[in-house]
Amino acid sequence: MSYPLLHTLFCFLLLLPFSTVAQTNGTVDVGASITAGDNSTTPWLSASQDFALGFKQLQDNNSFLLSIWYYKIPDQTIVWYANEGVPVSAGSKVGITAGKGLVLSDPQGRELWSSTPIRNQVAYGFMSDTGSFVLVGRGSVNIWESFKYPTDTLLPTQIMEAGELLFSRQSEKNFSRGRFQLRLLEDGNLVLNTRDLGTDFAYDAYYKSNTDDVNVTNRGNRVIFNETGYIYVLKRSNQSVVLGPTTVLPSGDYYYRATLDYDGVFTLYYHPKTENANPKTWTVLWSEPDNICVGITSSQGRGACGFNSICTIDDNKRPNCSCPEGFSLLDPNDKYGDCKPNFTLSCEEDDHKSSNRDLYDLSVLIDTDWPLSDYEQLKPFSEEMCRNSCLQDCFCSVAILRQDSCWKKKLPLSNGRKDSVVNGKAFMKFRKGDLPPSNTDPRFPLRDIKKNDRTLIVVGSVLLGSSLFVNVALLGAFCLGFSLIYQKKILNRRHGFGAVETNLRCFSYEELAEATDGFKEELGRGAFGIVYGGAVQMGNSRTSVAVKKLDRVVQEREREKEFRTEVHVIGQTHHKNLVRLVGFCDQGEHRMLVYEFMSNGTLASFLFGETKPSWNQRSEIAMGIARGLLYLHEECSTQIIHCDIKPQNILLDDYYSARIADFGLAKLLMINQSQTNTGIRGTRGYVAPEWFRNKPVTAKVDVYSFGVLLLEIIACRKNVEASEMGGEERAILIDWVYDCFLKDELHALVEDDSEALNDWRKLQRFLMVGIWCIQEDPSQRPTMRKVTQMLEGVVEVPMNHRCYDSDALQRVAGARLCFGHGLGHGEIAVLTCQLF
Repeated sequence: MSYPLLHTLFCFLLLLPFSTVAQTNGTVDVGASITAGDNSTTPWLSASQDFALGFKQLQDNNSFLLSIWYYKIPDQTIVWYANEGVPVSAGSKVGITAGKGLVLSDPQGRELWSSTPIRNQVAYGFMSDTGSFVLVGRGSVNIWESFKYPTDTLLPTQIMEAGELLFSRQSEKNFSRGRFQLRLLEDGNLVLNTRDLGTDFAYDAYYKSNTDDVNVTNRGNRVIFNETGYIYVLKRSNQSVVLGPTTVLPSGDYYYRATLDYDGVFTLYYHPKTENANPKTWTVLWSEPDNICVGITSSQGRGACGFNSICTIDDNKRPNCSCPEGFSLLDPNDKYGDCKPNFTLSCEEDDHKSSNRDLYDLSVLIDTDWPLSDYEQLKPFSEEMCRNSCLQDCFCSVAILRQDSCWKKKLPLSNGRKDSVVNGKAFMKFRKGDLPPSNTDPRFPLRDIKKNDRTLIVVGSVLLGSSLFVNVALLGAFCLGFSLIYQKKILNRRHGFGAVETNLRCFSYEELAEATDGFKEELGRGAFGIVYGGAVQMGNSRTSVAVKKLDRVVQEREREKEFRTEVHVIGQTHHKNLVRLVGFCDQGEHRMLVYEFMSNGTLASFLFGETKPSWNQRSEIAMGIARGLLYLHEECSTQIIHCDIKPQNILLDDYYSARIADFGLAKLLMINQSQTNTGIRGTRGYVAPEWFRNKPVTAKVDVYSFGVLLLEIIACRKNVEASEMGGEERAILIDWVYDCFLKDELHALVEDDSEALNDWRKLQRFLMVGIWCIQEDPSQRPTMRKVTQMLEGVVEVPMNHRCYDSDALQRVAGARLCFGHGLGHGEIAVLTCQLF
């Protein structure tokens, strides 16, 4: 072979590796594909290499997002993403097909997402220098482009048509659709608003471009982000209304993007294209609104921050969210989320036995308000009168004093803000002894650094200035801690769990086998598994736990469904009347749940044992169950219908407090989703009638089950009991309760329990609430909030009396709406009101 030929071949081989990176004019052929986590494949680049489409690795090393990003700048900012921001695992693939265009599939080849249905066959793909990925059909016709399906960002040359919208992310690192959206309405207005994540219901706008008009020709028609960096609304009459600044920097030297950020602020950014220019980061050129904290005035929704949170605006017009003293984040990883109280505001009788001043106190917040949570206004009122009024009102969680007016508010508080425009004082109630240090909220503490904080700073300074040996030791400790955290992440990733479970401990099968001594001590069993007692090492001590081992004979799909449901549901719940999930095991075919151990067993054993529990214990247990269900139905970020409330699923802790357990049959509904249709679930005797009638199932099925359980608690008798002789069933409990109430024989119902009979008003109240809960028509049953209030005695049990003779009474008795006491002449009081 001649030397020139060898030289040519050598040069060709030398340049071969670079040919995989370079693309002719950004063109991508049909059949091309990219695999997530495969370093041998490169993203599809635009001709200028300003933009790339491919898999962007997220903070979790095993998570990848199919997206478009700035390829040249160091932070490689993402400007578009597929699959509604849901990341995929390593081994997932995106490719171009002639029939479907872009297709995203998981490692097993199952399709996860594709570009919209395409009539024309795809000829090739094209990554443009403007940042839009285009699918081109035969005849060089653009048949799909990412610009037409924006996510949270607009780029120069991008046009937003009427009806199109942008969604914010949920957080900085969570690309799922968030609470904020930018829409161009049909009336021509460009608006920003919050929305409900479950139903997509849009709340009132907190920014408007004011480009609407009764005259159709004067209405806004398009939002245009031109190539020079200007954003404006183009009206049908071709008039332009500029939204951003009137002067921008040269587009040849700077990148531009307009992003609806996860904090709800629509922002125009710029970034230098060259490395030598300053600043080397994205800089804000313009944003709307100026103050989102006070800009959101909708009477619904959370506002800029979560419920019970306080929003303050910083120098860059960005909202900062913080929990008030006595509150902490519901989700520690979501600094813009809801805050939960670290204490319980109670209207129970025990609280009224003591002075409210002995139980509660008030902290003072200056220029702070939650303007949309009022339930009472008092005027004229002094500061002392306002404070005392809130302290003496069991519903009041905060009182706002402005001039001579006092507004009382109750939880949850929405649209919280701290701003000079408020011009008033907030008196926040807390229970004495329950108020944590003011720096419990890690986001933006509202007070100055305390003495302990200064001590830590001094100690840290001394350590950093100490000897080389100490620094080496600290470095070693840091590396060890990092290694342990890394191993934990690897273990979590290996077991296939996402961010929800990272706060739970992941156990191996071997650990739990050792902890339970080979699964010897059986605590109980249910339809899907057996519960064993054991002890695990938690920190420096061993902690008693209950390990629920799912039954292997159950079909894989059913076992998997219950397992995933329980972990996701319980892992996100935090309430004193719910059993806490400590950890889980998901190793091979072994799936187990590890709960905190409840030393006093089930309510069934406690209630139906040889010794009758005291009336006070029973009534406290009933209240605890009601509060737990109220939390599941109304106070979780995701509404939970338990579907199997019964004594066996209520556990008792060391202090005989009720804890709701077994979420394996839970039916989850997003907030504001009122009903669902599903197969019959639950246990005989506790199942609401609508299950059998193929009617929509709502949270009222739990209310029915609670009503049956409440009657069991009152009578200390099972809902359905078999006779010892002949195996025939005795009368159904709810029918017997009705008969006892009808005949004014409550002493028979509680078997002459003197403690209960001496507490006659509470006994009667509990009994009437129980009967209300078991109404056949779900619309007549109260909500769990109303149930809790009636049990506490802060709301009267509604009654309306009509008179019937005994024959008429028998005709309506089957509806279980009849109860009361004798009025003489064969007439009784019958409850007929339908107020719920």
